[in-house]
Amino acid sequence: MNSCILMAQIVQDPQLRYTPDETAVTEMLVQFAATKAEDPPHTLKVVGWGNLATEIAQGYHQGDRVILQGSLRMNTFDRPEGFKEKRAELIVSRIHNVHGEPVATQPLATVGATASVQDNVIPMSTPAPAPPRPQPTPAPVAPPPANIQPLEEDEIP
Repeated sequence: MNSCILMAQIVQDPQLRYTPDETAVTEMLVQFAATKAEDPPHTLKVVGWGNLATEIAQGYHQGDRVILQGSLRMNTFDRPEGFKEKRAELIVSRIHNVHGEPVATQPLATVGATASVQDNVIPMSTPAPAPPRPQPTPAPVAPPPANIQPLEEDEIP
C-alpha cells in the first residue's frame, strides 16, 4: 500500500494547467522539516488532478501550511549531464489547510539546528472526560436448596 500523510508549507504557488482532454492538473512545491535538526528542510513536488486540482489552485497559496494525503511516485528522467535522476512527487488525494497558530516556532524556510521533530506536530484537543461509572455491588449469596439429598456412591451410573 502506498499512502503518505505529510504536513508541509507551500513554497511555490499552485500552477493550474490542463491536459489535451481538458483534465485539470495542479503542481506546486512544498517544504517540510527534516527528521534530523542539522539537515536542511526537504522540498517535494505535489500534483493534484481533476476537481481537486482546481480547488488547490483557487484555495491555496504560497506560505499556507497544509496537511497532504496521497501516494508517492518516483519519476526518472535524463539529465543534460548524461545521467538519470530520480525525483519523488506526491499525487495528492486530500488536502487540508492548517488553521490557527503556526506549529513551528520559526518560518519553515529557516528551519535549522534549533528545530526539532516536535515542531512538526499538531497539538490535538484534549478529549472530554468519560462519565463516572457506578461502583459494582456484590450479588447476595443464595442459600443451598433444602430438598437436595446427598448421593451415595452406588447410585452413580
